[in-house]
Amino acid sequence: MSAPEPWLRGALPGVPPLLMPAAHALLQAREDVERAAAPLSATELWARPGGAASAGFHLRHLAGSIERLLAYARGEPLTEAQLAALPREGEPGEPPAEAATLIAAAQAAIDTALAVLRATPEAALLQPREVGRARLPSTVLGLLFHVAEHSQRHAGQLVTTAKVVRGPACGP
Repeated sequence: MSAPEPWLRGALPGVPPLLMPAAHALLQAREDVERAAAPLSATELWARPGGAASAGFHLRHLAGSIERLLAYARGEPLTEAQLAALPREGEPGEPPAEAATLIAAAQAAIDTALAVLRATPEAALLQPREVGRARLPSTVLGLLFHVAEHSQRHAGQLVTTAKVVRGPACGP
């Protein structure tokens, strides 16, 4: 019998109770990324079935978006390097990036986000933050929640894309 999903495994040490749902979502994304992407060849990783984003894009975007959202949560603007990386997230590279490399980067970003959740005092959660060039309003809590739900969104898209590119032989 497999372990229950992270949200059913209880509290995570050091994570404030108000951030526990975000931590559980990040752990779920971490596990889904590994399970879905590890078996993909480089060709499958960068395939774009029906013009959809590739599994490789979802892995790179997951890692990059966490980094960018955490910068906003700290109250920092994006760096030139972060902005320059955005348009390259969907490019395989030469040679094409392999699944293990992209999985490691996504999981490292998730681990960083989990460390931020543990280090964020509840008293800081409602501090205002600005997002993007338009300086749209948010809070530390809003950004940390968005890190989790956005990671879940792309992990789910990765799972689906991986199933499509591997075909019916890959199983449920």
